[in-house]
Formats: sequence, C-alpha cells, structure tokens
Amino acid sequence: MTLHPDLKLPAPDDLDGSTPEELATALNGPQGAGLSGTLGERLGIRYVSAARDRVVARMPVEGNRQPAGRLHGGASLSLAEELASVGSWLNLDPRKQVAVGVDLNGTHVRGVTGGEVTGEATLVYRGRSVMVWSIEIRDEKGRTTSLMRCTCNVVGVG
Repeated sequence: MTLHPDLKLPAPDDLDGSTPEELATALNGPQGAGLSGTLGERLGIRYVSAARDRVVARMPVEGNRQPAGRLHGGASLSLAEELASVGSWLNLDPRKQVAVGVDLNGTHVRGVTGGEVTGEATLVYRGRSVMVWSIEIRDEKGRTTSLMRCTCNVVGVG
C-alpha cells in the first residue's frame, strides 16, 4: 500500500517545521483541487488546517446531496473518515506505515441544504496500532450537523 503519488507530506522529522496551513496546502494536491482520482476530490473536500492532533477541511453541499435535497449522510461520513485517516498519517512515517479507517459511526443531528460544511477531527487516542478520532461537522453558521467517531488501524507499507 502506498500513498497517492501527488501527496507530498514532509518527512516525519520535518513535520513540526510545517504550519497547519502548509500541511493543508500539500493535502489539497498540486493544483489545490484535491488529489486526482480520490473520493475526496470527487466530494470537493479541501483542507484548511492539518496537524498531528487536529485536521480541518471543508466540503460543498452542492453535488453531495441525497434525493431529498439535503447533504447526504454518506458524504458526511466520508469527510469524517478522510479527516481521521489523514490525521493518523501525520502521526506516522508514511514510508513505513499508513492508517486506514476500520470503524466509523455517526449521528446526523441537523440537515444542510446549501453552502458548505466544515469538518474538524480531533485525536482522542493514539496507540501503536490504533488511533481514535472524534469528528464534528458544522454548517456555515457554526451549528453542529453531524457527530462521528472513527477508529483507524495502523498498517505496514510494502
């Protein structure tokens, strides 16, 4: 398993020398439009800030609606898992290990019909083989729309 070829994360020793905004720019890909061929690109996920213990990204509602016109719960869950996975990678040496989501649960508490949502993932537990993240998604008015938890397993590369 390897990371996307356009994903240019700093080496683990250099990570602390990067600002959360610089890391977010790297995660948004070479043209800032997401990493080609990924679900994140298709959903329109754009990173705002990324650090070892907190990752923030935005996603448009347009293009991610259910037939009833609201933001699709699956799109919200995808945003949550992407935030948790990326946050976990920032705690690893991606030349040796990556993290993959293995458990995801969420509760959608408010519908959203337009604009964009912002997801914020916070690291709750960091172990050698498991990381657990709490994710909150908010609408443009700052109101909580979904609450999630994602568990990622750490796996070896190669």
